[in-house]
Amino acid sequence: MADDKFNVNIRNKKASHDYEFLEKYVAGIQLSGTEIKSIKGSKASLVDSYCYFHRGELFVKGMHVSEYWWGTYNNHDPKRDRKLLLQKKELVKLERKTQEKGLTIIAFHLFVTEKGLAKLELALAKGKHDYDKREDIKKKDHKREMDRAMKH
Repeated sequence: MADDKFNVNIRNKKASHDYEFLEKYVAGIQLSGTEIKSIKGSKASLVDSYCYFHRGELFVKGMHVSEYWWGTYNNHDPKRDRKLLLQKKELVKLERKTQEKGLTIIAFHLFVTEKGLAKLELALAKGKHDYDKREDIKKKDHKREMDRAMKH
């Protein structure tokens, strides 16, 4: 059943440029009715979003989900913080690791499963320095040049 509404693939492209991903997790998102409809319509953005802990629970801040076009007074707040759903042992592990110096949790991929559930892919990440970013750009350029040479 290849339905268009399940082809939601929203990425934070800048995250992989600014951060080095150490561990990846997939979390569910606690949403209201109009939010899931907007996400299925690809009306969401992960730019400048990050995750934080509050009273042992994980929340995503800065994820923008546009208001649903057909929504009434029940429409949601586009910039509200949303609770993420992970297993307790994963939450404890992440909270312990984020207390280390320089580690943060970044949301970098939003998708909808075949069952129609919105999932957010998270990464425990460490910020890159400018020289690391330049090195990554050099590697990409070198790989691109090698691929071109192989085609000719």
